[in-house]
Order: sequence, then structure tokens, then C-alpha cells
Amino acid sequence: MLRPGLPESIHPSLWRASQLAHGRLSTVETGYPALSHELPGGGWPVGALVEILAQHPGSGEMRLIAPALGALNLPIALVEPPCEPSIQGLVYAGFAPGQLVLARAKKTSDQLWSTEQILKAGTCGAVLLWQTHARADALRRLLLAARSSTSLFFVFRPMHASSDASPAELRIAARSAEEGVCVDIVKRKGPRFEGELTVTVQPRSALMSPHGRARHAIRPIDIDARATGDAFA
Repeated sequence: MLRPGLPESIHPSLWRASQLAHGRLSTVETGYPALSHELPGGGWPVGALVEILAQHPGSGEMRLIAPALGALNLPIALVEPPCEPSIQGLVYAGFAPGQLVLARAKKTSDQLWSTEQILKAGTCGAVLLWQTHARADALRRLLLAARSSTSLFFVFRPMHASSDASPAELRIAARSAEEGVCVDIVKRKGPRFEGELTVTVQPRSALMSPHGRARHAIRPIDIDARATGDAFA
């Protein structure tokens, strides 16, 4: 029974600033208890925008989300990853190769447009987008699309983007460490995260590789000169 005077007694979506958000959050378990303990709802939020700020591609950012993605029984869309996915690494992490869809587009506006359409379609369990430069208004548009979906949505950006304003509900900085991945929670719904968390990730093999052979195992989609309108121009 809720005690009178507590924020949640007014509305289940309210919480104290010293608490992690709870309410009616829908999440997917990260697979790493120490990390889940620090996230609102105890996992990766569904229907939200999650930014992962990587020290450099291959800092362990894919292994950080691999357990959650591997548990999904729906397609996973990869939009403009920096390297070709390593099929061997993905299978070892628990992915079914036929579950993955690779979307390539030369223009940033096409990449953003295709991501929005995939989110709106609601057919993918997760959508992963890589962006070096991302405008706040473009991210807000993707956030709205994510909120109308039941997908996990991750945007990978470089570490220096942590100083940029972002509408993301959750922002995680990931750096490679000897024991796994060093995680800093830059933004979350709740108190400021103090210190750093080292997550021992599994598997240790790389999931993205410049030598990965994806063409026979992952469904590729080339997006070029689509009618994106003015939304992402």
C-alpha cells in the first residue's frame, strides 16, 4: 500500500530525485546484474532512445547490449554500422544470423529517415543506429518514433558527443578496460551516477570487425536517394 505524501501515491510515474525512476517502465534485462542495478526499471528501456557513447568503435559497446539483443525473438536492424558485422562473433553471442537486417545509406538524412521508418513499422525487436554527428532536433524526432514503438533503440555516438545536449532518456559512456567495459552513466532518470562501473562482458570476441563477412548471412538493404522530405535535411 502506498503511503500518503509519497510521490508515487500521487502518480506511479513520479519519483524522488534521490531515487531511480520506476513507475510503469518496460525494460529488457541487460544480462549484467551490476549494470541493471544502476538503470531505472532494472534494464534497457523499451520504446526509448538510449545513447551509447563509445571511446572508439569496438570499445565493448556491442558486447554491452549483446545479452539483451540475443534474448529477442524478433529482427534486429543495424543502420550504418562503422564496420561489417562479424557473423562468427554474433553467433557466439547468441544471435541468429537470419535475425539481423543491415541497412546502408550514404546520406545522413537517409540514415535518419530509414531509422524512423523502421521504428514506426514496429517489426523489429531492436534498432541500432550509428551517427558521428547528430542534431538535437533529429534525435528528438527519432525519440518520438521510438516512443510509439515497442523496440529497443540504441544510438551509438563518439565519446566527445557527451558534452552535446541530447533528448535521450539514458546516456552511457563505454570505454574498453582490461576486465571488460568501463561504464559511466552520463544521464539517467534518477540521481547523478557517481564513479564508474566496470562490467565483465561476455563473450570477449569482437562482434564488429572490418573483416566480417555479412553478405550471405545478414539481409542487406541499400537506401539511396529516398524521399526523406525536409525532416532530416
